[in-house]
Formats: sequence, structure tokens, C-alpha cells
Amino acid sequence: MADKDRTEKATPRRERKAREKGQVPRSRELGGTLSLLSAIVALSWVAPRWVPQWRSLWRDNLSLALTADITPDTALFRTAGTTVLYWIAPVLCTAWLVAIGAMFAQGGFVFAPVALSAKWSRLNPVANLGQLFSTRGLSRVAKSLVPLSIIAYLGVAIIMRDWGTLIRLSEMGYAQFPGWLFRRLFEIGWKSCGVLLVWAALDYVLQRFNFAKSLRMTKQEVKDEHKEGEGNPQTKRRIRMLQRQMRRRRLLQAVKEATVVVTNPTHYAVALRYDLDTMAAPVVVAKGADLIALEIRRIAQWNGVPIIENKPLAQLLYRSVEEGQFIPAKLYVAVAEILALVYKMQSRNRHPGGTGPGTGGGAH
Repeated sequence: MADKDRTEKATPRRERKAREKGQVPRSRELGGTLSLLSAIVALSWVAPRWVPQWRSLWRDNLSLALTADITPDTALFRTAGTTVLYWIAPVLCTAWLVAIGAMFAQGGFVFAPVALSAKWSRLNPVANLGQLFSTRGLSRVAKSLVPLSIIAYLGVAIIMRDWGTLIRLSEMGYAQFPGWLFRRLFEIGWKSCGVLLVWAALDYVLQRFNFAKSLRMTKQEVKDEHKEGEGNPQTKRRIRMLQRQMRRRRLLQAVKEATVVVTNPTHYAVALRYDLDTMAAPVVVAKGADLIALEIRRIAQWNGVPIIENKPLAQLLYRSVEEGQFIPAKLYVAVAEILALVYKMQSRNRHPGGTGPGTGGGAH
């Protein structure tokens, strides 16, 4: 698909999938440069402490060489190795920690087993040579020549600046020469790291831009992903329809088993069920407002459940009692009056000369 069609920013879901594959915008140059700079700083901090130890070690080596042969089994030889390791350990640890921290700062911790899988195409020498001499490979080489040229210029400038001192090095005492040389090397080192740091920061910005560009989506892809995340509209409509059907069946069964329906008369409807022999208090089996209240009234009329209009009681029951709960004690008297009226109506209907089926639509 043409890149010009990919105009939409990547969604969080697409970014998360890319991260699961190990695709995170990172600049290797930035981590390497920070690591090198930290090593140079650590070296400049610990180097002055090395001078007395170097002198002592060098003096001991010369003294031993005059009296015996120096072999790998010599204790002084092992001491020298241990001392060198002790010197370089802080520098190496600092560089390693800074490199790890720089990688974490750019993309955090990413564990992607997919990225660890073997890709035999990487071992193809023909493909690797093709990438080396491709436009992308040549552009990388060209980009690396830019900071290298600047560093070379800085080195030449420092040498030309101190050229007068260089040609008179033989006049400098042996005690001053190592310090002078170390200071010049340190200057070249930190200035070179400064150039590389600026270049690495630009590379990191470019990496983020290219990464965001590679994840861009078309409008259709955004719509499809939205459907996958939110659900197909047809499926959602089907689910809502099934939910309404289930709710209507529950409502139908609950109202059919009700003893009476208390209404507002139109805004609220509350269905109560009470069995004098088995129940301690009436239970709210169904309730609703507006359209649901109308549905409860229709089901009650269809199944011959008495409907009593009592506005204050209907509102109070609707707001204070949930479905399946017993009515509170403070409503016993009001509900008992309604139940007494219902039982009276039912008793009248069971005797000849009654008023007909107990729909009770206009009862009060």
C-alpha cells in the first residue's frame, strides 16, 4: 500500500503490538556515546590516584628484574594483574551502567521472544552484501563520516595549537610529560564525545520520526482496528437485542407471579408478591419507570394481576427498594392496606355476581 495513504497516527494498540515484537525507537549511537563519555570522565577522576601506585609497581618490577627472572608464576606478576583489574573495573562498570541506563531511557524494558527467534535470512551473505552496498547502507556510511570529519578537525586543531610545545617535548621533564599528554588526550576525548553526543541526539530524533512514520495507518485500518477493539456494530446490536429479550422474559415471569402492581399511574410501576403462609413481608419482584412501567402494566393486565394506583407509595417503593428485596417495615401499613384491598377484590370475584376478572385497572 502506498505510503501516501498512511496519513493517520498509529493507535495505542498498534504501538503495543510493535513493542511486543521488540520494535522500539532507539539510537545505538546515543548509548555508545554516553558510555564512552562516562568512561572518559571516570578515567579522569581515578587516573590521578594511579600515579603513586604505578610508580610503586614500576619500582618493584625493576628491583625484581635485577635480582630474579619475572615469570607468570611470580607473585609480583599476579599483583600487577590484580592492580590493573582494580584500576579499570570502576571505569568499565560505569560505562556499562550508563549504556544500560541509556537503553532503558530510550525505550524501557522490552522482552520480545519474537525478536529472539532465528532468522536465517540474516546469515545469507548475498543479502548482507546487498544491504551493505544498498542506498540505505551507503547513507549510513556517509552519515558516519560527518562526525568523524569533525573529530579529525578537532584533533588537528588541538595539535596545531600545541605545536610549539610538541617540538620541545625533549626539554620537558619526564615527570611533567605524562601529565601534559594525559590532559591533551582527555581534551580530545571529551570534545569528540561532545560531537558524537550531538550527532547521536539528532540520530535519536530521526529514529523516533522514522519509527512513527513506519507505524502510520490508513483511515481504513483505523476503522477496522476500532471495530476489532469495540466490537462489530451488528454483533453489538444483536447482543443488545438478546439482552432486551432476556430482560423482557424475566419481567414477564416476575409480573405473572406478582400479587399486585402499584403505579404512579404512568411514570412508575412496582410489582409486589406476597404469600401469607410462606413470606414474612412482601417482596418487590419487578419495577420500572416510563416505558418499562408501561410494559409492567401491560403484562399485569394481560395476566390478570391487580393494578392499584398509589402515587406516593409507588415512588417510594421505586426509589428505596431494589428488585428481590423485602419492603421496609415503615411501609408495612401502606402495603397492607393495598393487599387487603386486593384480597377483598379477589374474594368478591370468586363469588357469583362479582365484577369480573380482577384486572383492577381503575382500583384505588
